[in-house]
Amino acid sequence: MILQFEGYLEIVLLSKQDTFNYQIYNSKIKSQENVSTSRVACLGRSVLCKEMKFPSRALKPPSPSDFLDKLMGRTSGYDARIRPNFKGPPVNVTCNIFINSFGSITETTMDYRLNVFLRQQWNDPRLAYKEYPDDSLDLDPSMLDSIWKPDLFFANEKGANFHEVTTDNKLLRIFQNGNVLYSIRLTLTLSCPMDLKNFPMDSQTCTMQLESFGYTMNDLIFEWLDVGAVQVADDLMLPQFVLKEEKGLGYCTKHYNTGKFTCIEVKFYLERQMGYYLIQMYIPSLLTVILSWVSFWINMDAAPARVGLGITTVLTMTTQSSGSRASLPKVSYVKAIDIWMAVCLLFVFAALLEYAAVNFVSRQHKEFFRLRKKLKDAALLCCVFVFQEEELAQQGFLFQTYGLALSTGSAPEMDATPVFADLPPGLGFYEIRRRFVDRAKRIDTISRAVFPMSFLMFNVLYWLTYKVLRHEDVQATL
Repeated sequence: MILQFEGYLEIVLLSKQDTFNYQIYNSKIKSQENVSTSRVACLGRSVLCKEMKFPSRALKPPSPSDFLDKLMGRTSGYDARIRPNFKGPPVNVTCNIFINSFGSITETTMDYRLNVFLRQQWNDPRLAYKEYPDDSLDLDPSMLDSIWKPDLFFANEKGANFHEVTTDNKLLRIFQNGNVLYSIRLTLTLSCPMDLKNFPMDSQTCTMQLESFGYTMNDLIFEWLDVGAVQVADDLMLPQFVLKEEKGLGYCTKHYNTGKFTCIEVKFYLERQMGYYLIQMYIPSLLTVILSWVSFWINMDAAPARVGLGITTVLTMTTQSSGSRASLPKVSYVKAIDIWMAVCLLFVFAALLEYAAVNFVSRQHKEFFRLRKKLKDAALLCCVFVFQEEELAQQGFLFQTYGLALSTGSAPEMDATPVFADLPPGLGFYEIRRRFVDRAKRIDTISRAVFPMSFLMFNVLYWLTYKVLRHEDVQATL
């Protein structure tokens, strides 16, 4: 009789009364080692025979469902509530991020928005396996509830959301040695305190802080990946900023009343591109200031034209100044754009006042003749009083005057006026008028050179200060 037990052995039993001898017919057997004695039933009789194990085929791997149940199911004894190395050394979690998009940097709320792939990797000895042939297992995101995960959160977060289209954007991968890779896609709104003194020629530093919420450093430690801790998409472009390649990786361990908690951070260095502000603010305001100088070439008698031009430029600069502050927070310090707008408004307002001065000087000949007529009337009145005084003196009466100048006492009033100080006596009406008009024209002529030169000097100082000096100071502090 030949018995075959699932391909493991072949036994030939020869019955001869109560004694059984066995013979093994297998040319592959070289020795009779690993022979064990067992009792088998042969034809209803209990006999003692020997069995020999032969080399067998490899076992079939268990099904994935059975394997997962054995690894982390109810029958495995795995408890997701307990961290790896419980009561032992802390769990080291290595983090790295991939920035998919970076933008929406808002000055009014001082925050920024980005889309990232957050990847965490740690070792859980309870998840090590040998029964399955694959080096790693990519599991469904629903299995995340069955294992322990770090309690990471973003310390400077103002808002965040997961992505679930078309399915949960999560990845869970387990390796043979028990390493766990957990990746998730997030959209974050993080706070970024900004210093806007040099706006819009400023550079900002925005941080991202990853911190443990419940585990102290005795249980959990975060650290950055040695190579490629922060990766950026190749086609990433920001509308107003340039994201510099260097990233500041560091630690920001937090000390609270509840303990010492692990924290890691990355600093993003952003440099603002001022092309938008040049087109929308600087160039229009520059042209408005230049436009206000056109009034210096307009005839001083065209009062409606010069006044209308001056008021229009003042209102335009006021509107532009208000628009430049609309997208900025109400900070207590002065920004670079505030200085520019204030000086431009001052120049256009000064151009309006310049015409007021020109108009005033050009009309002083009328004031001159009005004063001269007043003096003539006073002199005539003086002669009348003198004649009456002589008559009263002849009759024996004493005439006293209190505070009245009976001579040409009003003449010093004209001489003391600066506008009339250098006018020689005996000039005619047209000559005097021409002299005052020439003075007014001289003011316009001087303004045509003084205003542009002053504004040019301001531009040199302004751009030298903010684009060279302060820019170097900012770069030194980064």
